[in-house]
Amino acid sequence: MNIAKQILNKYTSVSLMLRIFIGLVVGALLGIVLPGWSGIGILGKIFVSALKGIAPVLVAVLVISSIAKAGKGLGRRFSALVSIYLLSTFIAAVCAVVGSFLFPVKLQLGDVSDVVVGEAAGSLSEVFTNLLTGMVGNPVAAVANANYIAILFWSIILGIALKTTASKSTVQVVHDLSDVVSRVVKWVIQFAPFGILGLVFTTVSENGLSVFTTYGHLLLLLVGCMLVNTLVFNPLIAFVLLRRNPYPLLLTCLKESGLQAFFTRSSAANIPINMALCKKLGLDEDFYSVSIPLGATINMDGAAVTITVFSLAVAYTLGVDVSFASALFLGVIATLGACGASGVAGGSLLLIPMACSFFGIGNDVAMQAVAIGFIIGVVQDSVETALNSSGDAFFTATAELHDREKRGASTPLSK
Repeated sequence: MNIAKQILNKYTSVSLMLRIFIGLVVGALLGIVLPGWSGIGILGKIFVSALKGIAPVLVAVLVISSIAKAGKGLGRRFSALVSIYLLSTFIAAVCAVVGSFLFPVKLQLGDVSDVVVGEAAGSLSEVFTNLLTGMVGNPVAAVANANYIAILFWSIILGIALKTTASKSTVQVVHDLSDVVSRVVKWVIQFAPFGILGLVFTTVSENGLSVFTTYGHLLLLLVGCMLVNTLVFNPLIAFVLLRRNPYPLLLTCLKESGLQAFFTRSSAANIPINMALCKKLGLDEDFYSVSIPLGATINMDGAAVTITVFSLAVAYTLGVDVSFASALFLGVIATLGACGASGVAGGSLLLIPMACSFFGIGNDVAMQAVAIGFIIGVVQDSVETALNSSGDAFFTATAELHDREKRGASTPLSK
């Protein structure tokens, strides 16, 4: 028992990021040398499943606890943060419009007609109808099915009820429960290196590098727009608000949140990781316990880029005459649709037909573009998730620092 404890202490004493890097390298090497050892990939599945399993419980108890014991000033921070989230998503869509005009892409739609994909959303109103009806769904089922918009809604309602009617001792019990769940999450995250090893092994052994060549032009445009938005426009928003160099904070978020989100390809799985990062940065738990799951719902820069680029690529392929003004309006549609992407099975890809309908393009043709999206999803979805999820932590920190400065209580973030 003592030997096991010593090994565990030695393991946890090494930097988590160093352990993750080692797992990444080992996983890639094993994927190249021993691609037939499928059992290694189970480590990745277990890790992602564990995070997905604990994340809904974590969000529910943290939001209830935070609202129940929240002080004044949270409303002001949340209104500012929602504005930042939506502005960033719209800028991402505009960036995708400009990129598509500068470097237009045409697709070979007939080559993927036999690929089976899911059911697409029919219209923007349908997306938001599903979002709103899902929000008031059964709260127990919401936790079981990881319906985060419903978890947020009911947790806020329960938190307000606790704040106005419950005794201090009852609120403290809920707070203690949130601490217990947070501790469990820390234990799960300690095994991230093994999970990353398994995920990288699966990606390398199953896909190799062929995905980069078949649809290289499309991937370059998608990833390029996402990176420009993340490395240029998002820091610019932060700089306007904070009047300081935003890149140290951005690089921290990309390193500690974006890297893991890239391999898990799940915003839900990355919610506990983002919360742990916010705590490490010294942010207000009452704020980030709500802002992080909220960001996973409406801060969808990568989704806006995906919807816009694919829709314009389909239009170019069919010879549709697209004016810059109409493309910008498409950006507005992509922004609103992206906010509902997390509530649609298949995420951002299945919102492409909705956006294509703006140009009069039928569902049958648009769904072939969706099929291409699933083919390149190992890269497209990984980058999209990494940038969306790291942006949640980045803008949460930006909004809190901005609020501190307005109140004259600015303090540096923790290292």
